[in-house]
Amino acid sequence: MQLEKSIQPISYLKSHAATLVTELTRDGEPLIVTQNGRARLVVQDIASFERTQETLALLRLLAMGQKQLDEGKAVPVDAAFAGIRQRLRTGKQTA
Repeated sequence: MQLEKSIQPISYLKSHAATLVTELTRDGEPLIVTQNGRARLVVQDIASFERTQETLALLRLLAMGQKQLDEGKAVPVDAAFAGIRQRLRTGKQTA
């Protein structure tokens, strides 16, 4: 990512919106918009946004799993599958 090309003032966003939509969609790179010389927001195409959200969701799941491991709440895989098989045999459902 070339930062000098990725940072533009809000006036540029206002006057080049249509061009920016095309560029952001094509390149997949975000645009940092400044106001009064300070970074204020990031604009990105929807596909990049969705990938970012999916990545964050996966990272949250990993963090939750790590927390459970740290708290000793993990179950060995053999025991987990044995429990699942037992519930399937007995027809019990878990919430």
